[in-house]
Amino acid sequence: MYTIDLNSDMGESFGAYKLGGDEKLIQYVTTANVACGWHAGDPVVMDTVVRMAKERGVMVGAHPGYPDLMGFGRRKMVLSFQEVKNYVRYQIGALAAFTKSYGMRLNHVAPHGAMGNQCQYDEEISTAIVEAVLEFDKELIIYYCAGAVLGEIAESRGLRTASEIFADRAYMDDLSLVPRKMEGAMITDEEIAIARCIRMVKEGKVTSISGKELAIRGDTLCVHGDGPKALEFVEKIRTAFVQEGIEIKPL
Repeated sequence: MYTIDLNSDMGESFGAYKLGGDEKLIQYVTTANVACGWHAGDPVVMDTVVRMAKERGVMVGAHPGYPDLMGFGRRKMVLSFQEVKNYVRYQIGALAAFTKSYGMRLNHVAPHGAMGNQCQYDEEISTAIVEAVLEFDKELIIYYCAGAVLGEIAESRGLRTASEIFADRAYMDDLSLVPRKMEGAMITDEEIAIARCIRMVKEGKVTSISGKELAIRGDTLCVHGDGPKALEFVEKIRTAFVQEGIEIKPL
C-alpha cells in the first residue's frame, strides 16, 4: 500500500493583501505549512488558518522563513548560526501559541523559500534549524526537500523527518529544485505533473530537467495553493491517487 501526506503552504496573506485560497484548499490537504509572520502571514492570518485546520482535522506545521516580506522569503540572507537558530525558534514559538490555544499540537517544521533551498547543502544553516527544533520540542517532524542535508542532520540528531517532493517543480540533477528564474522551473501541464507525482510515490524516481533519472524519496507531497488553478489541480491529484491505490493521510 502506497501512502503520502498532502501538504500545502498556507497563511501567506498579510494584512489587506490576500494570497492563495486557504479556505478552499484546506478541504483537500492533510497538512498545512503555516507562514509565521516573517516572509508572509500575520497574527490574524495565522489564527484563521489554525482555526480552519482544527475544524477540518488538518495537521499544522510551522513554515519559518527569512525576515523578508518584500521578497517573500525567496532571497538569500547572510546570517550567523545564532541568528538562524533564534529566527526559527521565534517563529515556531509564535505559531505554537495559536495551535495551543485551539488544543492542537504543532506537528512539524518546514523551512520556507531561500532558507529551505539553502538547507540542500548548507550544514550550518541546517544544524541551526535542527537545534532550534530540538530545544523547543523533540517530537516535531522536520520536513526537508528530498536529498537535502537537512534531513541527514535531523535524523543524526534523533529527530523524525519527512522527505518532501513537489507536484509542480522541476528538479536539477542533484535533486535540488530548478531555480524559479530558469525556464522549465515550474511544471504547468497538469497531466505531466500528476504523472510525475505518481511515479515519485510508487517508483521512487523522477526525471531531472536535463533528462537524467534520479532516485527520490517522498513522504509528503507539496501542492502550492497560489496558482490560478490550484484547487482544481489538487482535486485532480486526489482523484488520480485514489485510482492508483495511493492513500492520502497525515504523517
